[in-house]
Amino acid sequence: MARQPDGPPPPPTVQKLRIRYAKRGRLRFASHRDLARALERALRRAQVPMAFSAGFSPHPKISYLGAAPTGSASEAEYLEVGLARRCDPEAVRAALDAALPVDIAVIEAVEAAEGTGSLADRIDTSVWRLELPGLSLAELQPAVEAFLASEVVTVAKRTKNGLRDIDARPAVASASAAEEAGCAILHMVVRQVTPAVRPDDVLAALAAVADLRPPSPPRAVRVAQGRLDDTGTVADPLGPDRMASTRCQGEPAPV
Repeated sequence: MARQPDGPPPPPTVQKLRIRYAKRGRLRFASHRDLARALERALRRAQVPMAFSAGFSPHPKISYLGAAPTGSASEAEYLEVGLARRCDPEAVRAALDAALPVDIAVIEAVEAAEGTGSLADRIDTSVWRLELPGLSLAELQPAVEAFLASEVVTVAKRTKNGLRDIDARPAVASASAAEEAGCAILHMVVRQVTPAVRPDDVLAALAAVADLRPPSPPRAVRVAQGRLDDTGTVADPLGPDRMASTRCQGEPAPV
């Protein structure tokens, strides 16, 4: 007969919270694994009643979606956590934010509403802002135009299996150039495809089509994530849950 874990099974998940957080400053260089560890420790310190899986090695029911690459800042990272006791989402947000380092900011927490689909189904696109020190708008603009006019732009991407040639062009839904305080800014909307096309892949594509090579390291910030519609708008992935919560009756218990 198969062994069974000692003790009673863990309490069931009674509520799911979806959380948007930002990584800024020095913590943009932290790996996704390091961030996940920091978030789990902070959830424990904040005494959030997380639900746990069953079995011999229970783990908290936390799922992460679409982590930004190491080295990039982000204003739109997402996780979902299952709770064993109902809590006020805003109280969880505040407690978790207070338990984290200053460079991780918990921006919003909402209850996952029944019948609104999964969070993963609402995210297929990222909105990026790249600051390119040492480049002017006059240098960036023609490179962006050449890239958008190309049907195929092949770049070498490093993967766990070595270098691989990918076409960076189809993933970029839109791109535009701007300038602020003498620094060129690249705004782009990038579909989350496999293999992933990241900001450094787009910069490699600009080098391929226009020999554009920034003299200083770029500063990449993911501004938003969501689902891209036919008008080019990236929808807020927490919107359906937020709207559903306004129709809920009664107040959940505080954390």
